[in-house]
Amino acid sequence: MPLWGWIVTAAIAIIALFFIFTYNGLVRLRNMVDEAWNQISVQLKRRHDLIPNLVNAVKGYMDFEQETLTKVIEARSAAVSAQQGGPANAGQAAQAESFLTGALRQLFALVENYPELKANENVMQLQEELTTTENQIGFSRQHYNSTVREFNTTIQVFPNVLIAGLLGFRERDYFQIAESDAAVPEVNLRSA
Repeated sequence: MPLWGWIVTAAIAIIALFFIFTYNGLVRLRNMVDEAWNQISVQLKRRHDLIPNLVNAVKGYMDFEQETLTKVIEARSAAVSAQQGGPANAGQAAQAESFLTGALRQLFALVENYPELKANENVMQLQEELTTTENQIGFSRQHYNSTVREFNTTIQVFPNVLIAGLLGFRERDYFQIAESDAAVPEVNLRSA
């Protein structure tokens, strides 16, 4: 084989290896984003599962606050629906979770007006479990967002941008909530 044949063969091999390594790296990052989303999803499901228990625990005490309880249930349903869209729907899921957090804050504020609820051990336990879950969601969200940042950066830099676009890799949305919703709803159920 002449020298130019070896040069062409080597160039083709280098280009093929570059495509293979780049593609495999992009797939690895995409899978890491999906895994990070699944971690958020587990925590959100736990949060969503706790809410009906909380609503049932306070329902009997809060006869005149049915509108607030209805808002919480509706916000929970919207959050569950938005979450089912997976990581491609992270922006909408974050917005739905923000509405849910707002509804929960309103509920917790009303709980303060009912001394018998403050003394109810079941309500206190549910509130504590929700607080723990909110913290876990925060940690999972942080991990997800850093993984998304790495993925998005990788598909945006040259020459990866050429391969990523050609192979259908698209940017992922961050799971961001409003700063006002970032704080865990805080209720002091122990004081009377």
